[in-house]
Amino acid sequence: MICEAEKYQESTLLADYLICESRERGELLTPLKLQKLMYYADAWHLALYDKEITPEQFQAWVHGPVALSQYHRFKGYKWRPIDEEIEKPDLKVELKKHIDEVIDVFGSETAVALEIMTHKERPWISARGDISEDEPCNAYISKKITKEFYQKIAD
Repeated sequence: MICEAEKYQESTLLADYLICESRERGELLTPLKLQKLMYYADAWHLALYDKEITPEQFQAWVHGPVALSQYHRFKGYKWRPIDEEIEKPDLKVELKKHIDEVIDVFGSETAVALEIMTHKERPWISARGDISEDEPCNAYISKKITKEFYQKIAD
């Protein structure tokens, strides 16, 4: 069983890489956009390679999927770009390539566009059940449903 600290460590490495790589490409990420890129990186890795990047589960919040550890880490930025100095983690080449591809595909979208995308997809919808889009929800998004959903898109 993986302890909470390890869950947060993997999420932190993913967040740090996304922030640093996006910054190198000329964009400062807001917490909202970071959360969506983290979600898509993990979801697509699960679908394509049958392995999650982080064991931390995402919650189905009003504004889309959220990894709580990184929400709490960056919540002080609110809607503003994350501008703190962060060292880019040295990840395995295959993982860097995957995350870079996620940035290539989703990075040009706005945070709100990514939010809207997640709201139209089965994993977020299933986790929320009968709760309306604008009501708070702490339900976890199933990694099993996530994997199946994105595998179908990939096929």
